Amino acid sequence: MALTGRAALLAAIGSLPVGILEPSWWGLLAVNGPLALACACDFALAAPVRRLGLARSGDTSARLGEPADVTLTITNSSGRPLRARVRDAWPPSSWQPGTEVEASRHRLTVPAGERRRITTRLRPTRRGDRQADRVTIRSDGPLGLFSRQGTHKVPWTVRVLPPFTSRKHLPSKLARLRELDGRTSLLTRGEGTEFDSLREYVPGDDTRAIDWRATARQSTVAVRTWRPERDRHILLVLDTGRTSAGRVGDVPRLDASMDAALLLAALASRAGDRVDLLAYDRRVRALTQGRTARDVLPSLVNAMATLEPELVELDARGLTATALRTAPRRSLIVLLTSLDTAPVEEGLLPVLSQLTQRHTILVASVADPYIARMATARGNTEAVYEAAAAAQAQSERHRTAEQLRRHGVTVVDETPEELAPALADAYLALKAAGRL
Repeated sequence: MALTGRAALLAAIGSLPVGILEPSWWGLLAVNGPLALACACDFALAAPVRRLGLARSGDTSARLGEPADVTLTITNSSGRPLRARVRDAWPPSSWQPGTEVEASRHRLTVPAGERRRITTRLRPTRRGDRQADRVTIRSDGPLGLFSRQGTHKVPWTVRVLPPFTSRKHLPSKLARLRELDGRTSLLTRGEGTEFDSLREYVPGDDTRAIDWRATARQSTVAVRTWRPERDRHILLVLDTGRTSAGRVGDVPRLDASMDAALLLAALASRAGDRVDLLAYDRRVRALTQGRTARDVLPSLVNAMATLEPELVELDARGLTATALRTAPRRSLIVLLTSLDTAPVEEGLLPVLSQLTQRHTILVASVADPYIARMATARGNTEAVYEAAAAAQAQSERHRTAEQLRRHGVTVVDETPEELAPALADAYLALKAAGRL
């Protein structure tokens, strides 16, 4: 027997725990039996949510600042068409500010027994792994009066990689490298380089480069030419301690150091050198070893993606011991750390001789351009005091750098925009001088 009046109303209300009804409808339902019947029918014709099949596909990685598209496939295996509103939830750092609502919400219709795809475009604002949260689906009835709602867990991870903005400098650095290698310009000479060929002596050549045996066999004076050695070992060491958490401009110091390390790794791998990575504060945070020239850059980018500064003091002794184990034979160790006076004088300097007696050391640090602007400020009392403070900070930084240089360390201290090309230039200078 068909339900009418109050019986139909109670039947409709009895089914409400699995559906959604706007609060304003409750008063109408209490006095309107036909409306209750309409809601009950609308609920009955709404496609069930929990029986839907969901699967993901799409991007698993993206550089910071670039979009990542993740596709959600929804399969409607019921006998009723699905008219749905979908919210694909991700962590807040997966979106640019103010774009989450528009990007994460979708509307779609899936006929019975068919499937449809929707694409969520992520624009992450931080490095690291971004993991999908719940997918919430609201299935509307054909009249739009009643809805079913449910959530599904559909796992997916997008790894946000460092942006590597300094790669724009790579072509010019490779051109300089080819000059050193003798492919486009003069060959270099120096201690520790590999013999390449003989050529005729010209005024200005170092007389120590004369090959007397070859000269005796011909009528002209012959000199040896050299090219930079290949298969050198380079260990990139990232300080992930508390000083790396300081922000310079819009990015942490650690991110600027990563960018410089990536440019150097790309350049050195093209030069035929082997590149390893060590990230350390009080323990090893990342270690990449033994990669081929083709794999070194992807492996470094992947290892750096999840690194975050730790609010602890760098253990310089532990770092030194780990670096010596990682680089057992002579290498170039590039330490990307802070030039703050206290960490260097109390931590690095006491153990520096353990590194310099076996390896060539290069220290690279991120300088704050705001300090330089403060040092030139004038006009009022506050500006003069700021200029004095900035000048003192610069003086201490220069003194710390000089202490390192007296121990035979090459020091690069530049702003975030200039650090990567300056570090690459320092590497090329060491290679040209035969110090690698």
